[in-house]
Order: sequence, then structure tokens, then C-alpha cells
Amino acid sequence: MVTQSLLWQSAQQSADFAELCNALYERELSMLAHQEYAAVNSLQSRVKSLPHYVKRTAFALINADTPLELDVQNASWSAKQAGTSPADSQLLDYDEQVISWYKNQVLVHGLVVPIALNSHIVLDSIDRVDNEQQRFRTNTHGWFYLHNDKIGENKYNLLKPTKKVMTAACAGHCWQNSRKLQPLMPTLRELLLSCTINWRNFKQPKVNLSDN
Repeated sequence: MVTQSLLWQSAQQSADFAELCNALYERELSMLAHQEYAAVNSLQSRVKSLPHYVKRTAFALINADTPLELDVQNASWSAKQAGTSPADSQLLDYDEQVISWYKNQVLVHGLVVPIALNSHIVLDSIDRVDNEQQRFRTNTHGWFYLHNDKIGENKYNLLKPTKKVMTAACAGHCWQNSRKLQPLMPTLRELLLSCTINWRNFKQPKVNLSDN
């Protein structure tokens, strides 16, 4: 028997899904309009696949198991921003806090990892592990070495996944000269990754989201 509360919940989810789709479409179309493409086919391909990824992302956001608050109108995660970046303390003791943590993990395909950029933290995921050379590759930011003699070859700074770090990445928090800036809007891919974070155990990836 379908109760009134279940009917309300279903209607609310449908309304949220529609609003999320609208916000994601508006954001992605604006981005596409400001990018340059070498060939029309490339733009056509992006536009053609957009409905699938927008619906998939909206579905994932609604059903994500996360401590973060979903801002339906802006299709983003909302969380209180710290006064300084949680990356700062890790980067001060990089080898001990970050590299040693990854060395002690059984790294697997699909694990979501945080990466520090100049003003903010982004999410990426492991797509290949090379145990022989003590390195792994992420989908967007490439290879990261864990061997002491090779760490200097890393183009970006890894971070240890903690609740503070992952929250900042999911919510697009930014800082410059130790001052808070307006949050950035994560990409569709980053939003999807945010929905696959295992908040109970950052060492293990969650089961991949379906394409529903």
C-alpha cells in the first residue's frame, strides 16, 4: 500500500530531479557556448551526450549517501567553508601525511582521490595502478609516483582524503592568500565522482553508479 508520505516523497524527488536537470542544462550549455571547438562534430557529440549525463548526474545527486547538503537550485553541494584550505596543513608535511598514507593503502580502480590546485581542491579517480613502479594514474591528472625518488615528478599535489578535504572539494571551496573566495561550480564529472565517495571509509570505493 502506497502511503501519503511515500507519495509526497516521490513527488518531491520528481520536482527536485526536474530542477536539478534544469540547473545542470543551463550551466553546461553556457559552458559549451563559451568554448572553442576545432570541428563542429566535436560540439555535436558533446550536445548529443548531454541529456544522458545531465539525467545521470541529477539522479546521482538525489540518491547520494553523503553528509553534505544538496542545493537543488544550483545543482551543487553546500557546506560551511573553513577559514583556510584544509590542504595547507597536509602540504606542510607532504611526505608524512599524504604520501605515506597512499603507500599504506591497497589502491584500487575507481577510488576517488583529492588533488590540490592553486586555489581549490578537485576530485579525480584512479583508473590504473602500477605496483611495480609504485605509482597510480588518475583519469584527468595523470600519473602520481609514491616512491621517494620519483615524487618530484608529480605534476600535481595529492591530498589525503579526509572529511574536511572531501567536503571542500565537493562544495568547490576556494581560497587565495588565506582568504575565502566565492565557491566554484564543480563539473558534471566531479559531481558524479562526489556521489561515489565512501564517506564511511575513504580507503574503499563505493559500487559504481548505474546509468539510470
